[in-house]
Amino acid sequence: MQKAAIEKLFERFHQLTVLVIGDVMLDSYIWGAVDRISPEAPVPIVNVKKREHRLGGAANVARNIAALGGIPILAATIGKDREADIFIELLEEEKLPTKGIISCERPTTVKTRIIGNNHQLLRVDAEDSSLLDDETAGNFEAHVLKLINGTSIDAIVFEDYDKGLINEQLIENVVKLAQQKKIPVAVDPKKRNFNFYKNVTLFKPNLKEMREGLKIEIPAKDIEAVKSADELLRENLHHQISLITLSENGVYVGEANANEHFPAHIRSITDVSGAGDTVIATATLCLAAETSTSFMAQLANLAGGIVCEKVGVVPIDAAILKNEAIKLLANN
Repeated sequence: MQKAAIEKLFERFHQLTVLVIGDVMLDSYIWGAVDRISPEAPVPIVNVKKREHRLGGAANVARNIAALGGIPILAATIGKDREADIFIELLEEEKLPTKGIISCERPTTVKTRIIGNNHQLLRVDAEDSSLLDDETAGNFEAHVLKLINGTSIDAIVFEDYDKGLINEQLIENVVKLAQQKKIPVAVDPKKRNFNFYKNVTLFKPNLKEMREGLKIEIPAKDIEAVKSADELLRENLHHQISLITLSENGVYVGEANANEHFPAHIRSITDVSGAGDTVIATATLCLAAETSTSFMAQLANLAGGIVCEKVGVVPIDAAILKNEAIKLLANN
């Protein structure tokens, strides 16, 4: 892709609306300094300097879409607790719409990361990851279908963190409606619903999820093995495009008659938290903008690497991504 086409693509992102369906959470951070070990146990003592809350899970996908210039609509459930209030406050602060959020009796998921000397030392999760009760699940599905029918949407993302929001019926009915409306559907899967995501446009597992979903061993550096696994995956799910993230080994992208492997760019990796959210957000916007599959994979690979240079879960910086794309990916 030429430099001018890349610049035009980033302008095109501003015209695209993406519905993000998935498990949201509050990412909480305790930042501090470590200079001694506890006398009570062989663990570091963190002298707290700062506390912070950020939008996490599917909400981080929405943040990434917004950061790239797109218009996200986030469809999710939160609890009726103080954490839910903080979550809504963060959405409003970042000027993200709240119309897709509904409240339920289940507590809001919170991931607390304790960071000492800019390195994550511990994560504490507070969550209920059981499936939603039938009434809440039915209400949420009706809410999502109403959003799709009542809004001009350019792409849909399922951002699945296995926290119980997404079920087989929701997937089936959303995909069916999206096909009727010719809306591309992208998926960032987890184990529980892995084999329910049939007939979607883009399926983006990581290697661990591929191994668990297919119940086979796939050597990380064996691209031929990844290709064979992808062929099996395509037979099972009948999707159009596979985008398989391979951590430090880059990404593999496959479709009916073509496949490519793109190595990771050399970087100073600080924290991989949230990189998958950035990859799926970037890929989905490219999908909605109808870029080539090859360029979509390369740009998403680049974006995922960039956010790994930051501590904690942060969205992509569109200006940095565009400049690096022009530098590294442009044909000029």
